[in-house]
Amino acid sequence: MTRWVSIGLAALVTASPLAAQSAVAIRAGRLVDVEQGRVFRDRLILVRGDRVEAILPGASAVPPGATRLDLSGYMVLPGLIDLHSHLIGDIQSADPLAPLKSSAARDVLLGAANARATLLAGFTTVRDLGAYRAFLDVALRNAINEGLVPGPRMAVAGAYVTAPGGGGEVTGDPVRDHVPDEMRFGVVKGPDAVRAKVRALLAGGADLIKVIATGAVLTVGTEPGAPELTEAEIRAAVEEAGAHGVFVAAHAHGAEGVKNAVRAGVRTIEHGSLMDDEAIALMREHGTYLVADIYNGDYIATEGRRAGWPDETLRKNDETTETQRVVFRKAVRAGVKVAFGTDSGVYPHGWNARQLPYMVRYGMTPMEAVQSATIVAAEAMGWGDRVGSISRGKFADLIAVRGDALADVGSLERVGLVMRGGVVVRDDRRVRGRRGIAQRD
Repeated sequence: MTRWVSIGLAALVTASPLAAQSAVAIRAGRLVDVEQGRVFRDRLILVRGDRVEAILPGASAVPPGATRLDLSGYMVLPGLIDLHSHLIGDIQSADPLAPLKSSAARDVLLGAANARATLLAGFTTVRDLGAYRAFLDVALRNAINEGLVPGPRMAVAGAYVTAPGGGGEVTGDPVRDHVPDEMRFGVVKGPDAVRAKVRALLAGGADLIKVIATGAVLTVGTEPGAPELTEAEIRAAVEEAGAHGVFVAAHAHGAEGVKNAVRAGVRTIEHGSLMDDEAIALMREHGTYLVADIYNGDYIATEGRRAGWPDETLRKNDETTETQRVVFRKAVRAGVKVAFGTDSGVYPHGWNARQLPYMVRYGMTPMEAVQSATIVAAEAMGWGDRVGSISRGKFADLIAVRGDALADVGSLERVGLVMRGGVVVRDDRRVRGRRGIAQRD
């Protein structure tokens, strides 16, 4: 005898302990194995608790009492990973002083809403690369881990490590003397100050360090091509972070800033918009990952002009968007390791997958694009043992889409089901006229 139980959207409010611990048998019509770069038909994924227990042929027996999840009409993939997100606070606006007009409480509440939108879009893990107010991302990560709010798994930077007046600051003459200390936590000058700041960030709960190696498109008064932190300062961050077993991500647009960061030993280069051939070769030689937000520029150009963003911002965006895409194509051809990251928070959260078709357009195969947002991203984080593929022992984080996501990576913008840690948090399937339905023996 069978009975029908809902394991749908109610899990977003509170995940039942029973739902998290019971066995789930998932029938996948097609399963994307990102480790092998292959697609397998008719597979049975067994989940127990929050982990994948086994992957079997579809005709295998279902364990007695297991909840059946029929995804035979779907392609099943690992939960997606965004290595460059900013969940805390508002998305970018025309007002460069907007961060000063909010509050810590409001920024965290917005972060909770942004985390939910990101999770529902199929991104079950993110690396959050800093907030203006230090450690709000730590608070959000902890709230998600404690089950207080729904969201992806988060690795957080705590704050930006930036030169005075650099790309990680709230800048502009009217506010120069009115920025609170909590928004200047990561401001440093000199290698010794960098080491001390890295220790303080890690003591405050950061999982990684984010350094601002060059100016930024969105920071008034800075230029993307201009180096800011020196190679010695970046190396100090890498050495101190490495002593604590964590990686460093470097915001770097310009070629010299990228080369400084790569020689210093950073794990990832964020943006890389103005790299030259020497910088690309150096990245390949050192095994440094490129995290390039190649969708973002179109959003800034369109929304920025519609909403009246500063002329300086629009100019810098125009100067970096197409060059970044040329660099991206060169880096892919050169064999640089490319991991998925979008700079979400510049554009609305939940739109993360819009970048995948751009990655295919600019040189990756569909499988490579999906791998960049799964197994490669997990490896870049140092989390390859827990996320990034549907494999025995890893977290049961997966998504399902209608049709063939490798024929149309844009379909990953329309996920039909999201599971995080064995709990279904989104289910848009319709079975027997009802939503979010699964079957139990």
